[in-house]
Amino acid sequence: MSSRYPAAVDVAIVGSGPTASAYARILSEEAPGATIAMFEVGPTVSDPPGSHVKNIDDPERRSLAQRASEGPGAGAETVNSPGAVKSGERRARPGTYLLQDGYAFPGEDGMPVAAMSSNVGGMAAHWTAACPRPGGQERIVFLPDLEQLLDDADRLLGVTTHAFDGAPFAELVRERLTVAVDEGRDPAYRVQPMPLAVHRREDGGLVWSGSDVVMGDVTRENPQFELFDESLVTRVLVEDGIAAGVEIQDRRSGGTHHVSARYVVVGADALRTPQLLWASGIRPAALGRYLNDQAQVVFASRLRDVEADHAPAAAGGALSEQSGVSWVPYTDGAPFHGQVMQLDASPVPLAEDDPIIPGSIVGLGLFCAKDLQRADRVAFDDGARDSYGMPAMRIHYRLTERDHDVLERAKQEIVRLGKAVGEPLDDRPFVLPPGASLHYQGTTRMGAEDDGESVCSPDSQVWQVPGLFVAGNGVIPTATACNPTLTAVALAVRGARRIAAGLSRSLLMFESDNRMSK
Repeated sequence: MSSRYPAAVDVAIVGSGPTASAYARILSEEAPGATIAMFEVGPTVSDPPGSHVKNIDDPERRSLAQRASEGPGAGAETVNSPGAVKSGERRARPGTYLLQDGYAFPGEDGMPVAAMSSNVGGMAAHWTAACPRPGGQERIVFLPDLEQLLDDADRLLGVTTHAFDGAPFAELVRERLTVAVDEGRDPAYRVQPMPLAVHRREDGGLVWSGSDVVMGDVTRENPQFELFDESLVTRVLVEDGIAAGVEIQDRRSGGTHHVSARYVVVGADALRTPQLLWASGIRPAALGRYLNDQAQVVFASRLRDVEADHAPAAAGGALSEQSGVSWVPYTDGAPFHGQVMQLDASPVPLAEDDPIIPGSIVGLGLFCAKDLQRADRVAFDDGARDSYGMPAMRIHYRLTERDHDVLERAKQEIVRLGKAVGEPLDDRPFVLPPGASLHYQGTTRMGAEDDGESVCSPDSQVWQVPGLFVAGNGVIPTATACNPTLTAVALAVRGARRIAAGLSRSLLMFESDNRMSK
C-alpha cells in the first residue's frame, strides 16, 4: 500500500495547535533547510488550515467546522456559553468533546467536563484568544529569558491590547473596575485592556488568531514543511534510548506507517501528550502528575447609565464589541485572574419591556490558581482503549482545602466587582464544574533538573529520551490563573531553538566531514 507520508524527516511534530505550530514556525525561520512533517489526528476545518472558526462568517459553515472538530464526541449536546451550564450537567463547548468515562472516581472531584478538540489548529481554532502574561508565582523562576520568550510568543500569536480601542463601553468598564481594584497594586497589575491574539482587516472586521497566524507565511511557504491531517500518531519510536521517529495510523486508509525523524515534538494537549508517551513506553515518574485546572467563577452585571445608540447589536451570531475585554491581573495576594467582557445576551430572562442595550450585559470571570498536588493526575489504563484505540484516560483530581478557600474568596471578589461595574443580574456567582476552563497544565511539566518531579528540561526535552520534546500547556510547571497559551508558546519557542541549534551543528559537522574527505 502506498503511503502519503515521507519515509524520513528531520523533525516530526505531533499536533497542530499553537505550540506545535510555534515549533514549525521557529524551525522554518531558523533552520530553513530542515524537513518538517506535522501530524494531526483531526480534519482540516478552516481555510487557511488552522484558522479560527470565529473567522468563518457563515453561521452554518462555522457550525459544521465545530462539529467536525468534535472527534468521537461529534453530535453530543453542546452549549455556547459557560454560563448556560447547570449543576450536574456534562456538556462541552462547540468544537470540543468530553471523555466518555474515567473523568471522576469516588471520593474525588474529578474533571467531569474535561474536553478536547480534534482538528487542524487544535483548541486555537476555538479559543477566546486571551494572552495575559504570568505574574508573581505564576512565573517560571529558572528561566532567565522568560520575558524575551513571552515577547516572541506575542509576535507569533499577533497579540495586541488595541483590538477594542473603539468599543464605546470599554473605558467605562475599566474606569469602574479601576476604582475597585487598583489601589495598592503595582502598575503592571492594575486593571487594563486584555492582551488578545487578534487583528483587524482593512474593512475593520475582527480576525481571531489561530494556529495559521502562528505558522505564518514563512511556514506555509516553506517547501520543506508538510502538514498531514487525519493522521493518528500511536507511538514515538525510540532506538538506543534516543527518539527515532513516529508510528502513524492513517485514518483515511487505515494503514500503519513509520516515519523516521532526528527529532520528535509531541505537542498534542495536556491529556493526550502524556497519553502518547505512555503508549510509547516512555513513562517517567512525573508523567501525567501535577494535573491542574483553573477553577472558574462567573457572574454577570448590567451596566448602569448607558445609552442605546452607541452601537448596533451584533448580527448573525457575531461577537458584539461594545464593551471590549478587560483584564484584572493575578497577584499572589489575590490568586485569581479576571476577564471582563460583554455577553451577547442576558444569562437570565428580562422583561419584554426592559430591552437589552447591546453590550450592556457584562460577563465577569475569575480563574483561580490551583494548589498543586502530585496525586492530581491523568493515568492510563493499558487494559482499556479510548475511541482512538489509545490507552484509556483515568483522571484523579481533588480540590484541596486551600482551593476551596481561594474559591470562596473569588466568589466574594466577583460579586464586589460585579457591583462596581453595574447591577448584578443574580445574587450568587456560579462555579463551573472542574475542567471547564480547558486550561489543563502540568502533566509533562518542565523542571530545572531531573529530580523525578518533572518530565522535561528547561528546553522541553524529555529527560530520559534525547531528541524527544514535549509542547503545550502541560509543560507549564507553575500554578497559573492566567490563560496559559502565551506562556506555552513561549516555552515552545525555547524548545524549537534548541532543535534548530542541534540541526545547525549537525549540518556544520556534515560540511566539515565533506571537506576533510576531499
